[in-house]
Amino acid sequence: MEDHERVKVSDYIVEFLVENGVQHVFGYPGGMVTHFMDSLSKYSPRIQSHLSYHEQAAAFEACAYAQAGGGLGAAYATSGPGATNLITGICHAYFDSVPVIFLTGQVNTFEARDKYNVRQRGFQETNIVDMVKNVTKYAAYIDSAEKLVYELHKACRLALSGRKGPVLLDIPMDVQKAFFLREKIGIRQKENGGKSRGGVKFLLKDRTLLFKEMHGASRPCLLLGAGVKSIPQERLLAFVESVNMPVVTSMIAVDRIPKEHPLNFGFLGAYGSRAANFIVAKSDLVLVLGSRMDVRQVGGERKNFAPGAKLIRVDFDPAELQYKVHEDEIAIRADATDVIRVLTEDYSVPEDKYRAWLDCCREIFTRLRGTDEQSGNRYVEALSRYIPENTVITADVGQNQVWVAQSCAVKRGQKILFSGGMGAMGYSLPAAIGAYYAEGRPVVSFHGDGGIQMNLQELEFIRREKLPVKVIVFNNYALGMIRHFQEMYFYKNYTQTVAGGGYSAPDFKKLAEAYDMVYFCYEDVSEITGDFMKTDESVLVEIKLREETYVFPKVEFGKPNQDQEPTLDRDLYRRLMEM
Repeated sequence: MEDHERVKVSDYIVEFLVENGVQHVFGYPGGMVTHFMDSLSKYSPRIQSHLSYHEQAAAFEACAYAQAGGGLGAAYATSGPGATNLITGICHAYFDSVPVIFLTGQVNTFEARDKYNVRQRGFQETNIVDMVKNVTKYAAYIDSAEKLVYELHKACRLALSGRKGPVLLDIPMDVQKAFFLREKIGIRQKENGGKSRGGVKFLLKDRTLLFKEMHGASRPCLLLGAGVKSIPQERLLAFVESVNMPVVTSMIAVDRIPKEHPLNFGFLGAYGSRAANFIVAKSDLVLVLGSRMDVRQVGGERKNFAPGAKLIRVDFDPAELQYKVHEDEIAIRADATDVIRVLTEDYSVPEDKYRAWLDCCREIFTRLRGTDEQSGNRYVEALSRYIPENTVITADVGQNQVWVAQSCAVKRGQKILFSGGMGAMGYSLPAAIGAYYAEGRPVVSFHGDGGIQMNLQELEFIRREKLPVKVIVFNNYALGMIRHFQEMYFYKNYTQTVAGGGYSAPDFKKLAEAYDMVYFCYEDVSEITGDFMKTDESVLVEIKLREETYVFPKVEFGKPNQDQEPTLDRDLYRRLMEM
């Protein structure tokens, strides 16, 4: 096209997505997005539009596409219920710092409620912008074609810069179908284009202080959080091995270091590894990179976390650093990528500086290994032996999530995607779809029998597109985590959580047949082979757990992290703390 040629707004939006690396868009048709859908079809195969079967699923698919691929995700929905169905996925993107642009159709501007004091004027008219302002980095209503280009560039820049996150643009149908001159677009691009991804510099004064504290420590520990997930694994491992200190992670970052790496002692927190929690409790320095240190990580009494340690927290977001764990902690606002680069290049310690401390950590790990292993843990460990390197693994929320985090034999190149801050059941299945389209890698998707029913309809997406996704369902005939709470706090009143008590699940074998999936069923760990990974077809694996299931260890609210339940033998507890 020449500079003076007219361009349709919906066409320009698609061109913009293509230029910003988006190759796959997820959504559900609706009257107020028909122009956008038509424009998407014009640009195939440079960009592919995928029909999801629920807008929430489309949102999760776009999120996982961004999480697995490291770029921008995109999802669309029509006005009213279509837009509101995106909100759970928008929250997930916001809390887990995922850059996704959400595009919602809206009623024509001449139908809008505007200044009328009525609840609604146009059919399916809903003010989605005000609804999502607190869970997006930016949300705007586009009431004219002239505003579109500025707002689109601004939204994309914000989604991808600083602490990443979702943005939403609400675009009336008459604006989508409008035309404007390419030369005007060019002016707007020049003024407002570009996607600043600049980080926060690691200042010399902070570098000097960090080096001083690290040199003075004799029992240091490195805590890796979600903020390091975007760093290439080989670079991260080079850093870990250069500082040569014990490493623990947040649950979300369990995939950043292989399970069997000699410096890896597991993830910490309420459901974390006993060894990881003991090591942190015994440290004299904890260097935290990109972890927000919420209650699930540090416990209900923040002062009990690593009580004898100097805490150094590195985070991109200054607001997270304001929520202190220790009053005397050292807060460094910097990009973890920059800090890791500097430490790898400029920080050095004698090879045997932490030898005694590492020996102590390994003895703690050995003494506690397998203490709390449940059937779910054993199944995850057995299944994960057959999951190859460079596979993407998705997990839902509930007991299956904890079992995956605790026991998955993570290999180099694998990625594990969770719904972290939002904790949304129904995330794993659509996330598997989005992750597959990000890089075309094999995908294994873990679920409970409850969570999979939240977005069960996406099995039709997998069937329709013949995706080689392996779906693993832990069927304990219950909403296991809530059932456990009811056992602990409500005198075993299992209302709405167990079979026969108001809860039920489908016949998964018949479900697999309905969606043309290969079906495997295991009722004992010894039955597991690698057959479920040997086909390019979609697979549904049902794990039948007949007994009541639990996730252990777990911290009772208010207790120190290392004093998890079931309560450890007191003599052993004291010996470990005195080591």
